[in-house]
Amino acid sequence: MIKEDILAAYEAMAEKYNELIDHKPHNAYYDRPNTLHLLPEVTGKVILDAACGPGKYAEILMEKGAKVIGFDLSPRMVQLAKERNGSNGQFFVHDLAQPMEMIQTGSCDVVLCALAMHYVEDWTNTIREFHRVLKPDGMVVVSIEHPFFEYTYFRSKKYFSVEHVKATWSGFGKKIEMNSFRRSLQDCIIPFTGNGFYIRELVEPRPVREFEKLDPRHYKELNAFPAFMCISAVKTT
Repeated sequence: MIKEDILAAYEAMAEKYNELIDHKPHNAYYDRPNTLHLLPEVTGKVILDAACGPGKYAEILMEKGAKVIGFDLSPRMVQLAKERNGSNGQFFVHDLAQPMEMIQTGSCDVVLCALAMHYVEDWTNTIREFHRVLKPDGMVVVSIEHPFFEYTYFRSKKYFSVEHVKATWSGFGKKIEMNSFRRSLQDCIIPFTGNGFYIRELVEPRPVREFEKLDPRHYKELNAFPAFMCISAVKTT
């Protein structure tokens, strides 16, 4: 039921999300610059954009010369990704928590998963699939909601549990109830280190200056305490 609620929420806000994605501060001037900074040189590389949304990351990466394969749980998001990118890239509907059987083993140089892993209750199989589709020494880069921020925001009393949580989003034209899963820092790390990756870099990001012009209050808050966390991990075995 939780997955159906997540899908319904993204279907409901897909149009507005796509309309705002180029310049919405938390996406454009907080998540993207910090997440993109963790990527290696992408020219000529095959990148799997897991949970691609309306295809903004794919657009940026293909402009840099990458070949992008993207999927998302939301059919409307996938359609918007296709419209944004025209004949470039391959986009299809798929659940991040399910086996990625349509992606060949060892076929990708990089897996990118931006702001989506917190919709997956158990990361183990998803991380194993990232490992499978990557070439030797391939890299996965993820951005997620920071576990310390979530613990405070949701007023949790059970830090070490994976908890189903809900928030109301109001930045996409109408109020949307968003379901996700909160977890500890170690539960963000162990699925990688326990399944053939080493952590190359962990970033607690700060917003770039453009953020301040559009949202000075959150700019100040995010420079005092992070809301997101970015991880790059390299396939070792």
